[in-house]
Amino acid sequence: MDEAVHIINAIKSGTIAPIYFLMGEEPYYIDIITDYIEDHLLTEDEKGFNQMVLYGRDTTIEDVIAQAKRYPMMAERQVVIVKEAQELARTIEKLESYAENPQPTTVLVLAYKYKTLDKRKKVTKTLEKNGLVFESKKLYENQVATWITRVIKGKGLGIEPKAAAMLVEFLGNDLSRISNELDKLKIIFPPGHAVTPHDIEVNIGFSKDYNNFELRTAIGERNEKKAYRIAQYFAQNSKDNPLVVTTAMVFSYFTQVLQYHGLKDKSQANVAKVLRVSPFFVKDYELAARHYPMKKVSAIVAKLREVDAKGKGVGANSISHADLLKELLVTIFN
Repeated sequence: MDEAVHIINAIKSGTIAPIYFLMGEEPYYIDIITDYIEDHLLTEDEKGFNQMVLYGRDTTIEDVIAQAKRYPMMAERQVVIVKEAQELARTIEKLESYAENPQPTTVLVLAYKYKTLDKRKKVTKTLEKNGLVFESKKLYENQVATWITRVIKGKGLGIEPKAAAMLVEFLGNDLSRISNELDKLKIIFPPGHAVTPHDIEVNIGFSKDYNNFELRTAIGERNEKKAYRIAQYFAQNSKDNPLVVTTAMVFSYFTQVLQYHGLKDKSQANVAKVLRVSPFFVKDYELAARHYPMKKVSAIVAKLREVDAKGKGVGANSISHADLLKELLVTIFN
């Protein structure tokens, strides 16, 4: 995020590279930089003759280079943007010849999503030397809640940790989708409002009471009644609550509880750092560790592997996912 902001700020200040090669698994930042250049580098009057948007599936590297070598008309520069440039992966090394001597009056942008160039190859080194290469890396899910807090702060809002955790649970690490939901919240709420779990439920459509986050909390608190109530809800809404997602979440949770047991330094700061969670949630792991000794956690993890395999049809074709979840809860609570 910081690097993308730095690139945009540099453009704002007039430091503009002749080539922007934007690559990586996370399309969100690639789109942000590409859109900024498309919207702001030229005036509306200049765009008509001097801005060209190409698509990887509909063009060739030779065509891209030909367009980049043109001179601007009645403007200081021209902009050539290649969206979905990963479609040119097989011939992308042909870009090297242009990158060795890029046209100084052209800004060439290649949005090379979901893939990366080999940094050892000459084409990559040449692009880095004479242009700008940006790699947009996918965030791990345990990093997304912090990202949400930062982004929503930039929109003039706050968000409660549990509300951020709900967004991560339901949307994973799809930053574009999360950003769209945060934009909705910005429209709905006044500046300074702190988004709550209730706000998420009402305005985005996630149940604040019946979800994997609440199931995890119920398990950590050994609240059997609540856990079985959520399991029943999942059984009645199985399409929206697949077993494979639930087992993965519970498995990740108990793996973290196991890590917690093994820590010598159980201070809030160290636990948050090692488990990669918000300090707000450290108390949940302290409570879970009291309820589930290390030997019990090991047994639960083994059961989770078994339930996951059965849920995928290995040796349990006749057992419903609802029954498998109940079977898991019996093991956890007994």
